[in-house]
Amino acid sequence: MSGLIGTTNQDGMAVFDRPMLEGLGMVSFTTATPWYKEPVTFEGVPLARLMERVEARGETLTATALNDYTGEIPMDDVRNRKVILALKRDGAYMPVSDKGPLFIVYDFDHDPEANRQKYFARSVWQVARLTVK
Repeated sequence: MSGLIGTTNQDGMAVFDRPMLEGLGMVSFTTATPWYKEPVTFEGVPLARLMERVEARGETLTATALNDYTGEIPMDDVRNRKVILALKRDGAYMPVSDKGPLFIVYDFDHDPEANRQKYFARSVWQVARLTVK
């Protein structure tokens, strides 16, 4: 992570490995998505918790995927919606070939307003980096 953050651990960035992310505390939810035929259970770190950990000060979170796709996530979503940085789907770590290793996911079933295209576009998979602006 980089950008408007107050806590860093490497060259002005906050760099996390899997154990560090899991150490922040994981949550899970089951939801239907446009990407899978059946509802799936995602497990990961609440984005709000991650933003607190790095002392994020911006208004937007930019998620960049391995293929350079970017999604802009308003910090209002981070604060007011159930959105996680998922590491697991149905109990297994997600490989790159199946939207991993990190996937930003909203709980679409419990937040009907988020079950729309603009939120689907914010659900970036194969997340490589996050930038707070």
